[in-house]
Amino acid sequence: MRGVLATLAVLGAVLIAATAAGVEPIEMLADPVMETRARAISKNLRCLVCQNQSIDDSNAPLARDLRIIVRERLVAGDGDAEVIEYMVARYGDYVLLKPPLKPVTYALWFGPAAIALAGGAAAAAFLRRRRMRGSADAASLPLTPDERHRLESLLKDAPE
Repeated sequence: MRGVLATLAVLGAVLIAATAAGVEPIEMLADPVMETRARAISKNLRCLVCQNQSIDDSNAPLARDLRIIVRERLVAGDGDAEVIEYMVARYGDYVLLKPPLKPVTYALWFGPAAIALAGGAAAAAFLRRRRMRGSADAASLPLTPDERHRLESLLKDAPE
């Protein structure tokens, strides 16, 4: 019983540590309201080193630098939107985990769906051609006299 409880305690500690893995205590602001704002902004900004991970979750040195910049901008008096605008101006729309819908980002938004549709259409066309070719091949070739004789003998010998 103690072993199970110890295992659960360790697992819980690991899970808690994993959720706060990105932000180090030294980075946190003293004001809880400002820290909450900083965390909310950081969760929507992409780590430029990691793949599809927010700077709030990343342990990369660049993500740490970006978290510090977010907090510095908030302490300087910038609003949430101004901090995000600053980051986009500096790093482009790529820094946003959810980039805005505009002509430059159409490929990000619609590319996966277009690729899936094109793949589905190609697969459907392939299967349709294969089915048509298979039925055409079977129907166009008549049986040879040997094949016809063998078929008749098989049908005669088959149990009913």
